[in-house]
Amino acid sequence: MVVWIKQLGGVGTMASATLRTCTGVAGLGAVASSARTSPVTGSLSALPLLPERHTRESTFVGKSIPLCKILPSKSRKARQIRAEAKPETGTKESRSVPDVAPVKEAVEDGKSALNQLLGIRGAGQSADIWKIRLQLTKPVTWVPLIWGVLCGAAASGNFEWTPEDVAKSVVTMFLSGPLLTGYTQTINDWYDREIDAINEPYRPIPSGAIPESDVIAQIWVLLLGGLAVAYGLDVWAGHEFPIVLALSAGGSFLSYIYSAPPLKLKQSGWIGNYALGSSYISLPWWAGQAVFGSITPDVVVLTLLYSIAGLGIAIVNDFKSIEGDRAMGLNSLPVAFGVDTAKWICVASIDATQLSVAAYLAATGQTTYAAVLLGLILPQIFFQYKYFIPDPIKNDVKYQASAQPFLVFGLLTTALAIGHR
Repeated sequence: MVVWIKQLGGVGTMASATLRTCTGVAGLGAVASSARTSPVTGSLSALPLLPERHTRESTFVGKSIPLCKILPSKSRKARQIRAEAKPETGTKESRSVPDVAPVKEAVEDGKSALNQLLGIRGAGQSADIWKIRLQLTKPVTWVPLIWGVLCGAAASGNFEWTPEDVAKSVVTMFLSGPLLTGYTQTINDWYDREIDAINEPYRPIPSGAIPESDVIAQIWVLLLGGLAVAYGLDVWAGHEFPIVLALSAGGSFLSYIYSAPPLKLKQSGWIGNYALGSSYISLPWWAGQAVFGSITPDVVVLTLLYSIAGLGIAIVNDFKSIEGDRAMGLNSLPVAFGVDTAKWICVASIDATQLSVAAYLAATGQTTYAAVLLGLILPQIFFQYKYFIPDPIKNDVKYQASAQPFLVFGLLTTALAIGHR
């Protein structure tokens, strides 16, 4: 199985570019906050239509204001979103919220178009409905879930480089990425449309770039398509019990209650972030391992433990959304504990989890893998003190780009250790 390290190196380079909740979940039920580029999924019994008028009194940016008045537009391309500030004098002062991406970001040569396709900040505007649909699925968030499938296949110890096994892994990645992660991101944007009107008003739903009926149709197509593919994988793998379908359905429900009222788990910093972390790490790993073997109790424990590190990664994405979260009543950890305390909770959850896994590998005789994992943890600690601890708000992206490649290769190292036994 050591050959995995060599042959998956190219994929690892791709996966290391991002491991975020947002920036969601999210395939197989990965969840994330839209304002944080993260995912959600779930079983839908009813999807409310966007209200004709939404007015909510709240404190935002130092003022008491009706947060958003969302007026449905007859135009397919735009919806006017306005916020009215109420000065203490009683007079009303209007200010416009942009329905396009900030000019500084959108005019960069070629970059805004790429950002739109990836579903990240700085996206340009396009009238192409298929580009808008793709933007809703946030392709940049698919990569960690695809990586999780690879880790699960490696941990099974049964993967071989045959055309059939490669095809099974590709279909499982398609399930975890474009289908169920795409579903989770789309439904998350639907339920986060009000907070997006504050933080990112140029996103497709609050800007009116895509009709609401098309959004709802996309949610159902991706969810049902994902469940159908999951069942097909169970049949292909010869499972007596449809374990992949069960994981997909359970993860989708978890993601739904993460984002949708009345439970809306994302309102709780601890529960919501752990749900996000487990969706990014545990669920795709279990799916990949189930397709090629069976899920063992020690794998369940290790992946749920690794999900605590995922919680820490989710906290990193919370820092940039403090004002919007506070305005909309989302009790993220930076809002609940303050920036200084939350940043230490974040790094402690990431580091302590990985050190515990390294200790477990050493205790079970996997000393070489334990040493490799320890070597991958040390650079993460270095980048935490170089970028994240000094200023988690300013340096969140720089820290993740520097440190997370080592974390995802640590996941693969753990998977190879399990598969090598």
